[in-house]
Amino acid sequence: MPCISLIIPTRNEEETIEECIRQSQAALATTGMKWEILVVDSSTDGTADLAEALGAIVIKPDKLGYGNAYLYGFGWARGDFIVIMDGDLTYDPAEIPKFIKLLEDGADLVIGSRLRGDIRPGAMPALHRYIGNPLLTGILNILFAPGISDAHCGMRAITRDALRRLDLKAGGMEFASEMMIEAAEKKLAVREIPISYRPRKGESKLNSFRDGWRHLRFMMLYRPGPFLMLPGAAAMLLGIALYVSVLIWGRSSELRMHTMILGSLLLIAGYQTILTYLQFTAFGASYGVNHGSRRGRKILSYHSLEKELMLGLVLLALGFALGWQVLLSWIDRGFGSLYEVQSAMMALILCILGLQTVFSGMFISLLLLKDERDNRR
Repeated sequence: MPCISLIIPTRNEEETIEECIRQSQAALATTGMKWEILVVDSSTDGTADLAEALGAIVIKPDKLGYGNAYLYGFGWARGDFIVIMDGDLTYDPAEIPKFIKLLEDGADLVIGSRLRGDIRPGAMPALHRYIGNPLLTGILNILFAPGISDAHCGMRAITRDALRRLDLKAGGMEFASEMMIEAAEKKLAVREIPISYRPRKGESKLNSFRDGWRHLRFMMLYRPGPFLMLPGAAAMLLGIALYVSVLIWGRSSELRMHTMILGSLLLIAGYQTILTYLQFTAFGASYGVNHGSRRGRKILSYHSLEKELMLGLVLLALGFALGWQVLLSWIDRGFGSLYEVQSAMMALILCILGLQTVFSGMFISLLLLKDERDNRR
């Protein structure tokens, strides 16, 4: 007979944990399967004692964090079907059987959708409901195409076989995004089900902007190109175009001076953004993310500190040489008025690009040290 493992992460939930467990026990009993309730507790109050008194298995994770709690709980779960749910009663345990039914019908992963379900008054802030959650879910769908409406819903169910296929590592709130990204990358059969969402009791542990940034940052780790490479290349090309236009038109107009400054700024910012794209890709390789941009990984496969240092030193040398010519011209004029703005600006740009390249090469090489060491074994 199949077994269900319900994993509930808790942190100071003594106000709701008893009712949550009772409702969960009643729902699990209707499935006709064996079941267990694992409470992964990081509380400083009496949550653990209350859960144990009702028959739940209480385990203490070795690290704090939303994702760490689930990762630890997965190691203890014995079920063929694994359900995850918060312990604050924002989710309705009575809906657990609907998740299990979809798994039995062939789904690998089932995720609830609050946005397509019933959000009770006061359950979700307007910022989350109408802006944050739809925006982050939309970005995730564009990049990874899981085809869901509520990527951050905390009520989910997954088969043991599907869970084994996922390479889950995130220890924080970004764990929710990581699970959906991994599911899309591994081609799991994902189903979505509308659910109810109720106001929580007690203080919320979410931080809208911090947690939103963590989800966005994690998506950037898997797909840095749309966030960094594309805008960086666009800014750099526009900067080059503006600067070249000044060289073609001449140096007589103050308006062209402003154009040259803007072009220089875009060129430098765009180049730095492209280097950051390479750094994200390198970190993704060291982190174990193997699903990123093929082009980015191909670039890194040819990466070596010596090549990047050489490019950086060449740019610096050109910048210093051009700057030296400007200095000589200034000396010839007796340190008086000098109109060598274009040459001075080009010298500045070359020096900045050279420094960016050198330091970026050093940083990327450090990120790839592990891969290089593993390849030599």
